[in-house]
Amino acid sequence: MNKPPKKIQRKDRIGIMDDLRGLSVLCMIFYHGFFLLFTVFGYLIGESLFKIFMPLQPIFASIFIIISGVSSNFSRSNAKRGLKLLLIALVLSIVTIYLLPLMGIKGLGIRFGILHMMACSMLLYALVRPGLSKLSPQLGFAIFAALFVLTYNITAGKIGLPGLLELKLPAELFTTDYLFSLGFRPPKDFESADYFPIIPYTFLFLAGTFLGRLPTPQWAKPVRVRAFAFCGRHALWIYIIHQPVLMVIFAIVQWIFG
Repeated sequence: MNKPPKKIQRKDRIGIMDDLRGLSVLCMIFYHGFFLLFTVFGYLIGESLFKIFMPLQPIFASIFIIISGVSSNFSRSNAKRGLKLLLIALVLSIVTIYLLPLMGIKGLGIRFGILHMMACSMLLYALVRPGLSKLSPQLGFAIFAALFVLTYNITAGKIGLPGLLELKLPAELFTTDYLFSLGFRPPKDFESADYFPIIPYTFLFLAGTFLGRLPTPQWAKPVRVRAFAFCGRHALWIYIIHQPVLMVIFAIVQWIFG
């Protein structure tokens, strides 16, 4: 019987993972900051910067998800980890969907964001890990990376390779309000300031779990940028508090400069 992995001590952490996770978190802060500038505070410069930054969002979000998958190999219990994250995600939904509008802040509701998706991915991985362990890391990574690519456009009602081999999904899947978490996004009256459905992003998470089973090269162990590594080690808390902090900062600046 395999023993649960030991909790990774700071000296044993993989530096490149903390660096990349921290860089992704900082990119996320800028991305959400620009969004808040024009949606909540009405500054057009925020909209312009948001549009410039938007093409980078899939890149740093994907890095964050892959690293989360890699980290699942070192967790004592992905089930407990997933349940805790799901609770945080549900609280975040309640606050953004129901409480913020009461304060006059609209357009920030998160129905199924990256925390929801990662929590569900951790819980799923906890269930299927024994079966997935039978696959080699290389084969497992290739399978789930391919599934991610093939289902990337599912919210647009298509799967396959764009321009080469595409399959249009039944329209009925997108007419219900109960399947948006899977990637079947309703065409009308659906809003989520942060939207990361289970399909395709859980496939990316699972690809990361196989990547984490490969031997760690020596060059990946040291930390390169301490500021990035610090943010990477505290990524969850930074994600939870960064938007309220940004809103307070922007409100103070607006009050000072009118």
